Amino acid sequence: MRYLPLTPDDRTAMLAAIGAKSIDDLFTDVPQQARLDGPVDLPRVAGELEVERALGAMAAKNATAGTVPFFCGAGAYKHHVPATVDHVIQRSEFLTSYTPYQPEIAQGTLQYLYEFQTQVAALTGMPVANASLYDGSTAMAEGVLMATRATRRNKAVISGGVHPHYVQATETVVHAVGVETQVLPAAVDAEADVIAQIGPDTACVVVQTPNVFGTATDVTKIAEAAHAAGALLIVVVTEAVSMGLLKSPGEMGADIVAAEGQSIGNALNFGGPYVGLFATRDKLIRQMPGRLTGETVDADGERGFVLTLSTREQHIRRDKATSNICTNSGLCTLAFTIHMSLLGETGLRKLALLNHEAAVKTRDALAAVPGVEVLTPRFFNEFAVKLPKPAAEVVEQLAQHRILCGVPYSRLAPDAGMDDVLLVAATEITTDADIKILATALTKALGN
Repeated sequence: MRYLPLTPDDRTAMLAAIGAKSIDDLFTDVPQQARLDGPVDLPRVAGELEVERALGAMAAKNATAGTVPFFCGAGAYKHHVPATVDHVIQRSEFLTSYTPYQPEIAQGTLQYLYEFQTQVAALTGMPVANASLYDGSTAMAEGVLMATRATRRNKAVISGGVHPHYVQATETVVHAVGVETQVLPAAVDAEADVIAQIGPDTACVVVQTPNVFGTATDVTKIAEAAHAAGALLIVVVTEAVSMGLLKSPGEMGADIVAAEGQSIGNALNFGGPYVGLFATRDKLIRQMPGRLTGETVDADGERGFVLTLSTREQHIRRDKATSNICTNSGLCTLAFTIHMSLLGETGLRKLALLNHEAAVKTRDALAAVPGVEVLTPRFFNEFAVKLPKPAAEVVEQLAQHRILCGVPYSRLAPDAGMDDVLLVAATEITTDADIKILATALTKALGN
């Protein structure tokens, strides 16, 4: 594609058409503290070899998840991804990062999307799932928008246990259409506090289990309270593997499930791309964002697949679309589907059990460290501990010894007043030796 530059007169005319005086007016919504005063402090010109060397030297300073004792979670989890996933994902009938615009000719893509939907529906305990969204946080935002359309109400009550980044992403999306969000204060074990906030204007209640502090909660009573008031229950799940061991959101009465699927088939990837899981009840299917792949037969009676539902703005719906979601995380979806197919139900349950066992061992080891208080009463593979000093300082101290001991809650919510809280996660890759190293290093870091 050729670069077609604009003349100063072109820019002036375009700005006048939208009522802006200058280019800077286009960025008024960006907080001042997030803006740069001048160009980035980088060389104006450098050769490819020089850039590679500079970036390589910077990257070498990182302590990566696969090379050190690693206990970070908080919405992104280190799991073992079988080599088969990478092999199968490169097959020509499947490999794509995108959803086709002429879907009928891409039967391989449509088939794995159909299988993906089936897997997500079974995993979440819901009747229907879509062909994925960008990630868990945008799935939550789409769920809130969907609930306001379905109930014709305008308020979302959000538990204090929902991941702060999910809350921020949701508020960024929904405020533009006038949706009110009521976010409860951060709390380790208080999902049920949302019940008292449900009113006649409540479109949905949003809870997370296991929540950002790792607390696993049966939200059945919350679902009952929401339904009694005519509101919908949205259940957020950031660790998809947990659904292999815990009661599914569907069993607990969820109307919408918004989850992050990164844990299955997808590596940490420096923070993305990830894959959003989205499932709902049959009665809400017409309000569901994104697209739905269905199974059919062709003119010869052979099995085939089609895009059954695709009410997005790029197709016929235009401004009446349920969402302006433009694509799905196709490549990540494929990886998820392959890994789930390899695991099967039995394998997923065994994997989930290994995660929980590793977390229990880690919890027991840290609970024995003087000054450490375990806060999370019941958990899957992640829990919160309270330290006698700021958690961020401890994380930095242990990182100097190449131990990534967790995520300080203050990094997610700096103003929550929980600077001494550390989120610790353990998965099937966590070894007994890793746990011993962590406990020993933490003992020294706390001056014991």
